[in-house]
Amino acid sequence: MSLAMTAIGLISPVKAATAIKKIEPKVIVVAGWENGADTGDKPGEYQFWVERMHLDQKVPVAGISTQILRRNSDGVYGLVVKDGVTDLAALALDKRFDLRHTYWIFTGISGVNPNIASVGSVAWSRWVVDGDALREIDDRDTPKDWPYGLYAIGADKPNSLPVDPNHYGSVTDVAQLTKAYPLNRGLEHWAYMLSRDVALKDDPVIARQRQQQWTGYPLAQKSPMLLEGETLGAHRYWHGDRRNQWAENWVKLWTKGQGRFVMTNEESQINQREMRVLAELGYIDLNRILVLRSGSNFSMPPKGVPITQSIGDEEPGQVIAFDNNERAGEPVVNALVRKWKEYREHIPSLSE
Repeated sequence: MSLAMTAIGLISPVKAATAIKKIEPKVIVVAGWENGADTGDKPGEYQFWVERMHLDQKVPVAGISTQILRRNSDGVYGLVVKDGVTDLAALALDKRFDLRHTYWIFTGISGVNPNIASVGSVAWSRWVVDGDALREIDDRDTPKDWPYGLYAIGADKPNSLPVDPNHYGSVTDVAQLTKAYPLNRGLEHWAYMLSRDVALKDDPVIARQRQQQWTGYPLAQKSPMLLEGETLGAHRYWHGDRRNQWAENWVKLWTKGQGRFVMTNEESQINQREMRVLAELGYIDLNRILVLRSGSNFSMPPKGVPITQSIGDEEPGQVIAFDNNERAGEPVVNALVRKWKEYREHIPSLSE
């Protein structure tokens, strides 16, 4: 076969593929897990979105074995991501979809910082901060003037950035070593302003607990609120006063004093790392990512409660956290759909 015929043979399938109109989701809501069925039973992170956004149509995607992509007639999609690397890549690589104009809302419940907000509160993130890669010394063995044994790789003590920006070998710019993934601040603030007056749900049992147990923490005693604040993601499930202090300092360190630690969970950093790979490959637009987390429990115990009793005690606050997460996000989804012709081309933005 001649080189010309070979070239034609290579080009023809590409031309045929471009003739097929791609599916362009307007918004994809990404949750981390669900209880049982997606509708009609005990809710998880996904159920209220499915029911209230009427995500009634299932869309199978090769490579996503544990969950099914859902959508409604307005172009709103939902997905439970069990494995951020596998599931998000499988969706991006599905040739039926064009995700370059899609807006993403990464949702879910979290531990909430009692110095900033209460259980049931919801926060739009300006940064997702990675709490995984660091150095760790047993707190009992640290120097006496150290607050804890966690510190940045390449640093010589806690609450310090790496001393040598080339300590990883090939990296010569300290900016490349950041553990803070910035989100589009203009889009985030636009979303916050749209949702800040949403009526959030409360629970009488939770309300009584916060008044009785959280004396000395005035913001933890307030009713659920909607705010702007950062999400810290770490594979390890940490809990306690010292680790809460570390989280506050770690977020402040990597955002150069601009961010504040509000929510913590185990998957936000994984999702953001994967989305940055997909953006580099041209599949998605990083400027169209939103992160919305809600507090199901506190990131440390109240005074007088054993830490082993407090850690993992998410059940009482889960339902209002699921509920309020969707309530806060719904007006943003609706606005993106309503003005899709404009927002497909131009990302909405507000300055702070």
